Amino acid sequence: MEANFLIIIAIGVAALFGLWIIFYFIPVGLWFTALLSGVKVSLLQLVLMRWRKVPPQAIVRNLIASTKAGLKLNRDELEAHYLAGGNVVSVVNALISADKANMGLDFKTATAIDLAGRDVLEAVRMSVNPKVIDTPPVTAVAKDGIQLIAKARITVRTNIKQLVGGAGEETVLARVGEGVVSSIGSADSHKSVLENPDSISKVVLGKGLDSGTAFEILSIDIADIDIGKNIGAVLQMDQANADKNIAQAKAEERRAMAVAIEQEMKAKAQEARAKVIEAEVQIPLAMAEAFRSGNLGIMDYYKFKNIQADTQMRESIADPSQDRKREGIRGKEEHEK
Repeated sequence: MEANFLIIIAIGVAALFGLWIIFYFIPVGLWFTALLSGVKVSLLQLVLMRWRKVPPQAIVRNLIASTKAGLKLNRDELEAHYLAGGNVVSVVNALISADKANMGLDFKTATAIDLAGRDVLEAVRMSVNPKVIDTPPVTAVAKDGIQLIAKARITVRTNIKQLVGGAGEETVLARVGEGVVSSIGSADSHKSVLENPDSISKVVLGKGLDSGTAFEILSIDIADIDIGKNIGAVLQMDQANADKNIAQAKAEERRAMAVAIEQEMKAKAQEARAKVIEAEVQIPLAMAEAFRSGNLGIMDYYKFKNIQADTQMRESIADPSQDRKREGIRGKEEHEK
């Protein structure tokens, strides 16, 4: 009895395992659901999907959704997109949303956008509901030298035709920032920009900044403008300081040259004094030679000494410093008395 009971249990387990294998490789329930939804797909095709490593539910469920939405999609194309690494659910939902919005998005374009790494469903939503992008603060200087800091708000919607290969938000922000800088820089006065900030929007919009991008710019609004530094005055101050430093350097150069010339003249004066002293040294020798040769007598020598003493006296009288020295000596003598 026990052996028969074990055999019955083994047969039951084998039958359950066989049924599981059958229902796994042959999803009868999924096939029946597709049949009731009007999607024609055979059991053999579902089995082959398993062998091709394609989940049948991902394909059949999206075929059912698209059929109920009035779209006719090809099962082989959905399988090919899945095998290429695409997001089948996102593509089908994007096609349904685009069809309801009368955007005319076809399957080939949607799959190309998805495989390009962009969210095709988000692109469709943005095309229906435009997106607002806030730019970072843009700094520019008007012609009068006053710095202005502007913030812009860009309203864009997706350009489906340019989504593949088109530039992204970063390019739009960069172009708008460049347009704001150019518009403020061409203004004669910062006051005119503050009075008419819409002039910036008109100039920027007229440049066609959305060409070659994945977006269509609907409007550019200047959200805020602040006054920054007086760049013109700062540049003038810097130029004045630079000119002052150059003038000081040139003056210092001239002073150094004057000091060098003065030292050179002092050296020349010392050289001249040395020559005079050298010449004066020769006088006693010449006088001695004159005595020996008889060309100079004693009386002539005394006359020379008298003339020399008289000259020294005249020089001391003419020199004010000698007068002060004599007065100091007399004052000292009177004090001692």
